[in-house]
Amino acid sequence: MQQAVGSSEPGYPFSAIVGQDQLRLSLILCAVHPGIGGVLVRGEKGTAKSTVVRALATLLPDIEDDGETRPARLVELPVGATEDRVVGSLDLEKVLRDGERAFQPGLLAAAHRGVLYVDEVNLLHDHLVDVLLDAAAMGRVHIERDGVSHSHPAQFVLVGTMNPEEGELRPQLLDRFGLAVEVTASRDVDIRMDVVRRRLNYERDPCAFAARYADEDADIAAHIVAARLVLDQVELDDTELRRIAALCASFDVDGMRADLVVARTASAHAAWRGSPKVEESDVRVAAELALPHRRRRDPFDEPGIDESALDDAMRDAAEQADSAQADPPKSDSGQESDEPTDSEPTDSEPTDPGPTDSGPDPDDDGGGAPTPDQADPPSGNGSRDRDAATPGSQFRARLMEVPGVGEGAPGRRSRSRAAQGRVVRPTTERGKGLHLIGTLFAAAEDQVARGRTSGKFRLEPADLRGAIREGREGNLIVFVVDASGSMAARDRLSAVTGAVLSLLRDAYQRRDKVAVITVRGREAELVLPPTSSVDVAVTRLRRMKTGGKSPLAQGFLRAREVVLREKIRDPLRRALVVAMTDGRATGGVDPVGRARIAASRLAADGTASVVVDCESGMVRLGLAADFAGHLQGGYVRLADLSAEHVAAVVRAAA
Repeated sequence: MQQAVGSSEPGYPFSAIVGQDQLRLSLILCAVHPGIGGVLVRGEKGTAKSTVVRALATLLPDIEDDGETRPARLVELPVGATEDRVVGSLDLEKVLRDGERAFQPGLLAAAHRGVLYVDEVNLLHDHLVDVLLDAAAMGRVHIERDGVSHSHPAQFVLVGTMNPEEGELRPQLLDRFGLAVEVTASRDVDIRMDVVRRRLNYERDPCAFAARYADEDADIAAHIVAARLVLDQVELDDTELRRIAALCASFDVDGMRADLVVARTASAHAAWRGSPKVEESDVRVAAELALPHRRRRDPFDEPGIDESALDDAMRDAAEQADSAQADPPKSDSGQESDEPTDSEPTDSEPTDPGPTDSGPDPDDDGGGAPTPDQADPPSGNGSRDRDAATPGSQFRARLMEVPGVGEGAPGRRSRSRAAQGRVVRPTTERGKGLHLIGTLFAAAEDQVARGRTSGKFRLEPADLRGAIREGREGNLIVFVVDASGSMAARDRLSAVTGAVLSLLRDAYQRRDKVAVITVRGREAELVLPPTSSVDVAVTRLRRMKTGGKSPLAQGFLRAREVVLREKIRDPLRRALVVAMTDGRATGGVDPVGRARIAASRLAADGTASVVVDCESGMVRLGLAADFAGHLQGGYVRLADLSAEHVAAVVRAAA
């Protein structure tokens, strides 16, 4: 039994974990076939995600390394890791000592033939997630940097864990994980008692507890080794391959990655069962693990696959497989033929695919979303009608950004200089890390003057160069949504709702925090405090009440309060206030004048802002544009809220 990494006591045994059967199976299948591409574990805190992953590493077979046998490693990647630490970099010590260029491997090399574990993977910078997933899919790492060209194997079981309440992964990154599992704490009292009892027993005497489950863990480890040995001999015939293709097509997943992952997972499951060929049950298990997260194209889609929907898809796939087996294509002579028939499309003969059930094309200009009160409720399987949730392409504000250069949390919206990001140039400033090439170049000019003709490279403190890095940061987007009576006309509020949904989607993709304030009646209500969980914002927005007066002054003041309070908690995260209103402030004495004063106070703090003018009809007062002037921010009409119109919206506060 291996011991926990960095500990003198044995880790919690894999076989002692109560429940979480799907999670344990997914990890075992990836251990059998690392080419599956890893596992994303989504779940609330306190559900033993990390415990299961760490226990898996003890089950992997020992590694032959440089003539020696060692246990497989569990390598943990910290959220704050740099790209150099992950993929490797120039070996500075060897350069300075011997004057030779040499590569120093990173965490990916250390994880070879072991487990690479990323806790809170949703908080990891996107470009690092891309690097990890590329390595997991290809089994190799290629490095071209700092004048070094290097390649090395990196076959590992990639496991990422995350709590959805802390923010989601982008759909593009979700798709790159081979399998995904949702974990929750059991509501069964007996199971919860068993979990607590075992954990207390482990804490009381870890060695005795581990010994109690040593035989079961050894059996699982031997089973994994046996499955690996027969994996290449497992047969995946055309019937099951057609079933896999039909399943993926029926769930309308993008690309071909899903088909490959399901095929690999089904083969690994057959090997784990000891079967010489893939069967329908293997495909079913693979689909349950590989398809749910790939159906989530949008942050507002519910994850998962309804059991009845999967049953129907399996039934349809079986009928297609049986039909294809019973009626293979025939040639004119009546013999089976591999040539395409008149009813089959060829590469040179495009066909009309006809109507589908996949919903409207997200790029189709289909108009705004309905109002929250009109939106369809979630269906029985947890998914929403895409017509109700997806605004048309006229609302696609991809270019709103806070002016200037910040130093906030990594994201994808505004320019920033921080510890992460691409290196722009070297600098003599201290506290900027090390720009290796800049340092060496600065020292190289003086080597002769320093008397060096061979041997060690001679450095002096004046040679050191820091690295100026530039990337993108996430911001705090505070939505001030006018839900008053003047905005409550059905068509107008429908368009506003669609625009807000689109902007929330944009905030999700750019790793922003969001807050939502609604203005109606006598007050401005903070319906959503700042959060990274954008899908929660959508849920709150759909419950938004409308009607009454429009106390815009309270809306601007409430936004100012939220920004100032959040600045104390996260001083480097810059804010952008997006006010969606027709500007017709009502209620109380001089409502327009008070709203102008409140807007000016927000501007005096240096907060960037954009006013989206929702005014329509024949009579236009132009009050929204007036408020934009007092906010000293950007202005755009609702009808012009598109990529080409908002490119230069937020510029006034630069």
